[in-house]
Amino acid sequence: MRLATAANEAYTTSLAVSELLGCKQCGGARNQDEELGIRIPRPLGHGPSRFIPEKEILQVGSEDAQMHALFADSFAALGRLDNITLVMVFHPQYLESFLKTQHYLLQMDGPLPLHYRHYIGIMAAARHQCSYLVNLHVNDFLHVGGDPKWLNGLENAPQKLQNLGELNKVLAHRPWLITKEHIEGLLKAEEHSWSLAELVHAVVLLTHYHSLASFTFGCGISPEIHCDGGHTFRPPSVSNYCICDITNGNHNVDEMQVNSAGNVSVSDSFFEVEALMEKMKQLQECRDEEVASQEEKASRFEIEKRESMCVFSSDDEEVTPARDVSRHFEDTSYGYKDFSRHGMHVPTFRVQDYCWEDHGYSLVNRLYPDVGQLIDEKFHIAYNLTYNTMAMHKDVDTSMLRRAIWNYIHCMFGIRYDDYDYGEINQLLDRSFKVYIKTVVCTPEKVTKRMYDSFWRQFKHSEKVHVNLLLIEARMQAELLYALRAITRYMT
Repeated sequence: MRLATAANEAYTTSLAVSELLGCKQCGGARNQDEELGIRIPRPLGHGPSRFIPEKEILQVGSEDAQMHALFADSFAALGRLDNITLVMVFHPQYLESFLKTQHYLLQMDGPLPLHYRHYIGIMAAARHQCSYLVNLHVNDFLHVGGDPKWLNGLENAPQKLQNLGELNKVLAHRPWLITKEHIEGLLKAEEHSWSLAELVHAVVLLTHYHSLASFTFGCGISPEIHCDGGHTFRPPSVSNYCICDITNGNHNVDEMQVNSAGNVSVSDSFFEVEALMEKMKQLQECRDEEVASQEEKASRFEIEKRESMCVFSSDDEEVTPARDVSRHFEDTSYGYKDFSRHGMHVPTFRVQDYCWEDHGYSLVNRLYPDVGQLIDEKFHIAYNLTYNTMAMHKDVDTSMLRRAIWNYIHCMFGIRYDDYDYGEINQLLDRSFKVYIKTVVCTPEKVTKRMYDSFWRQFKHSEKVHVNLLLIEARMQAELLYALRAITRYMT
């Protein structure tokens, strides 16, 4: 009853504002310059994403039964329907698995208390200066009874959480440097020590939110209206539409008028798709005719690994973290560095020696029951998800392309698959796509709309969101592999 009353009051207020402001289109008689003395917030931006036109994102109320159920579950679990959900719903099968996993990590029985879970989420998101996730989890932290003093800075949190800062830092930016000594330092910290089960829970949370920060920046997720940067009290320009549209929320500009990727003709981007299709066909024929030797595959991996260090954006600039985010972590100057720069050599991580399926999965499931299964399901859905389409083409086998994307990300982290020919990566992924991938995965806070627009220009936005799902799951698995291997080495 209270909801109905509130809705009626909001509708009445909207009508009153429309009548007071008035305009020629609506037949209003009042002077538009009349001062009302009321500050009404309005959303900044247009829809859940800064990169994707709002009209191309599913509107709440127009979803089918499956998506409606997903929205209902998300709202019940989180108490909100956030912008990440509204963008991920391009891929309902993945969203269902994602929401189930996140709900379990944050709210179901587990080694860590609820307020610790949200604070670790804040710490992880802050490493990438992701104020969107930080703001959401600050609210959740307080909601479950977290101490507001902890939010004044990491130094105000318990020593046990402060000790996690080093692992958070290395895992987010240079996971190949994690050793069993990092693990030992946390498990043998006397009265501030972590149990193995608590540490695995914390590692899964850290990797989850590092990766989710990548998705947030990679898809240009807009701030929620109730958070900083999500609303303004300043009146909009009204030159192009009726003032009454403001109260109804119909104040979008035509996003298609702006092309930040430059003046690329439709025919040019069409030929890019055709060229990619042809390369996939040629590579498949080469696979059928001859198989590269193990020595050739190892050599091509090293070449691709070295070349990945040279991939950087012309927009690449240092991003100074804001105080409200940086207070949640230490050593703000520590960031991503290519793992073999300046002559430093890190041995290649061979998946044949330690992999998720045979080692990481069982370790997580043993110390944090059921979570290994949930994560594994999410990995498989992201890796195998396909609609057999590429831009305007249908009935396309995209497995080769999906594997190239996944393995390129792992290659950037020094992870090698002995059975994969890394020569395929340069054939399938052009430079603009590599720049986008590396930025989203390694320094997501530097992603720009220009980067998003410049790759796969003829592909649908849903396909670019699909790419982001591959990026975040490959990144999460890479971080987990390094952390879980270190835990395994400590245990043995």
